[in-house]
Amino acid sequence: MPTMFRALSESGRNALAHHKSAKKRARQTLKRRARNRHVTTTLRTAVKQARTALAGDDPAAAKTAVRSAESHLRRAASKGVIPAKRASRQIARLARAAGRAEA
Repeated sequence: MPTMFRALSESGRNALAHHKSAKKRARQTLKRRARNRHVTTTLRTAVKQARTALAGDDPAAAKTAVRSAESHLRRAASKGVIPAKRASRQIARLARAAGRAEA
């Protein structure tokens, strides 16, 4: 059986989808999981680059890195990958750190 139709059951073991709708849900879940993982990893990378740029000496590079991280955070929140309040909180913290770095 193709592994794309396998889903984890509540007991943690692999359960095979038998009904047409269950197979469709398994396919949708795999696609959604791949998309969410991509968005999450690129988001983490952007935030990490912004934090390292803020710790560095170049304020122009820090400003562009923070802007990129803010864009990634807003995009992830709009897609529902992360909660909107968490994105807002992280954006505010990065902006505050950027303001401190400029001064």
